[in-house]
Amino acid sequence: MTTHEYGTVAAPVDLSAFGHDPWWLVIGKALAIFVFLVLTPLVAIYAERKVMARMQMRVGPNRVGPRGMLQSLADGIKLALKEGITPTGADKPIYLLAPVIAVVPAFMAFAVIPFGPQVSIFGTLSPLQLTDLPVGVLYILAVTSIGVYGIVLAGWSSGSTYPLLGALRSTAQVISYEVAMGLSFAAVFLYAGTMSTSGIVSAQQGAWYVFLLLPSFLIYVTAMVGETNRAPFDLPEAEGELVGGFHTEYSSLKFAMFMLAEYVNMVTVSALATTLFLGGWHAPFPFNLWDGANSGWWPVLWFVAKVWGFLFVFIWLRSTLPRLRYDQFMNLGWKILIPAALVWVMVIATVRAFRNEGYNTWVVLLCVALVLGAALLIVLAGTYRSRRRTAALVPDSGTRPFDAMSGGFPVPPLPGQTLPTRKLPGQNVPPPRRTDVSDTSEDSHA
Repeated sequence: MTTHEYGTVAAPVDLSAFGHDPWWLVIGKALAIFVFLVLTPLVAIYAERKVMARMQMRVGPNRVGPRGMLQSLADGIKLALKEGITPTGADKPIYLLAPVIAVVPAFMAFAVIPFGPQVSIFGTLSPLQLTDLPVGVLYILAVTSIGVYGIVLAGWSSGSTYPLLGALRSTAQVISYEVAMGLSFAAVFLYAGTMSTSGIVSAQQGAWYVFLLLPSFLIYVTAMVGETNRAPFDLPEAEGELVGGFHTEYSSLKFAMFMLAEYVNMVTVSALATTLFLGGWHAPFPFNLWDGANSGWWPVLWFVAKVWGFLFVFIWLRSTLPRLRYDQFMNLGWKILIPAALVWVMVIATVRAFRNEGYNTWVVLLCVALVLGAALLIVLAGTYRSRRRTAALVPDSGTRPFDAMSGGFPVPPLPGQTLPTRKLPGQNVPPPRRTDVSDTSEDSHA
């Protein structure tokens, strides 16, 4: 990185440290990443059940092992020993291939995630990263997008209605929220001047992008919850609506592979958020005041701690928020996240362009204020038009009352419309006169 009076200009990223490891070190790194991604879901499932129980004033798992610590392992053994059932009407090759497509890309995405700086591993100086690419973040985005095909194909190949609906929801969900996620990446690329994960981490030595690019961070955090199908955005598997969604017809190890893919994807998006916005493996305050905090194997500890912070947020959201309606979910993606991300990318592009041309800070702030003011006017105009459109649809007091069956099928009333009050059959009939035993006996004697 080179610095001048008006800002920071990114120098070309040096990737010469990658691609020179001996074969045994490459295998060792890949195996270490695989073990990390297998063990983390086991611990995350147990932690999720205990944290949710604490938040909801319950006990949680406490039978298998000390304090229930072996419950996740027992659940995995139980799923492995269960009978695998394949539906009669399923497309068997695709039905069996779908869980594999969901799991494998989740592991592949970690190939370009940096765990730490260069260290000495058995006498060989090597970075704590399997490999890196000039477009490393785009590689992660592409690989994780392939994993969604596992959900889509699982729902379609099951030959059942509810899994198919879950697959269709997943398709729309991925299309909607990957656009916002990609736009949040664009702001990071503009500011860092590189798409390499190691380059983005090194560009955050002075200040983390969570402070400089806070809107991008908030948009990414929202989009990553939608991408991983986690509550409150777990629409493809909504139990109350679709039985189990795309994995309704799956059991045994095939079902376990979908659960593994979900938790590995959680770790992947958390690691990517750490890399892009929280300085990667750099030590947080106050540990960064120590000279040796960012050297040796200590950065691995900071990186894992940040990832677990995001995993706790996933658990917190699931414990506290109800599931959104599907129309609310789509409105959030298309009407809020994507326009906000577009405006923010324009702001960042304007700031970088003016700084590269050598303008002072006041000119940059004035341009940013103009862009934000124009965006605010557009939002207010859109809100005013939508309110006028809604008011035009509401009938006046002089018109006939709202008829829910006017179109041939029942529809709910629009905002401002009320259903007419209808009297139930027999509502105007006076209640029968009550007679006691004495009256009956007198009438009978008469």
